[in-house]
Amino acid sequence: MPEEIAIALTYDRVSFAVMMATPQNLEDFARGFSLSEGIIERPEDITALEIVDVEAGIECRMSLAPARRARLDARRRKIAGPVGCGLCGIDSLNEAVRPAKPVVSNFQISARDISDAFAQLSSAQSLNRETRAVHAAGFLSGAALLVREDIGRHNALDKVIGAALTQNAARGAILLTSRVSIELVQKTAAFGAPILAAISVPTARAVREADAAGITLIAVARDDGFEIFTHPARIILSSQSDVA
Repeated sequence: MPEEIAIALTYDRVSFAVMMATPQNLEDFARGFSLSEGIIERPEDITALEIVDVEAGIECRMSLAPARRARLDARRRKIAGPVGCGLCGIDSLNEAVRPAKPVVSNFQISARDISDAFAQLSSAQSLNRETRAVHAAGFLSGAALLVREDIGRHNALDKVIGAALTQNAARGAILLTSRVSIELVQKTAAFGAPILAAISVPTARAVREADAAGITLIAVARDDGFEIFTHPARIILSSQSDVA
């Protein structure tokens, strides 16, 4: 069975969020969460990061550059996040439905590369092979595929975003083993990835959000192809069989 632990994310020793998550790749998780929540804009905004075991769980203790600390103090809120929802604990309707950051990119990728990447993603899920109970997120940039796993689909995405930041990965596509809901589009937009692809279906709100943000949304990815919901020009089709 996969482990589930309370992970506290703190900035300058003040708690910002507590998320239930799989206790692997927590430095990636801390960086990715910080970016997708708008707390940082670049990796250098975190000046120190320490993972500390505490009695009730694990703390990701971060220090922020002064300018980012001042911005955080102006909008600080606390989140209690169970595994199923990336928006739990938000105390403002406006915050929950905030417009995604626009993504402008001329990046293109072939349909075949997307399909091949999903095959790689499946084979790279070592924890899921053991438990059959966790999600995965991948970031495809060139020939390289970064993969991270977690019981929470939004946590897995934050982890792979953090890993990509650490490795200075630039343009590419996000791949998910889950359905697509609005918070996953928001996180992808905050990271700046122009393509989001998933094996399951999107919500109607996620489709509208991806369209407005300029993100190419792919879903229902299977061995025989996938469906493109928004901004199809970034996908190079070798044949009509690539897309349903």
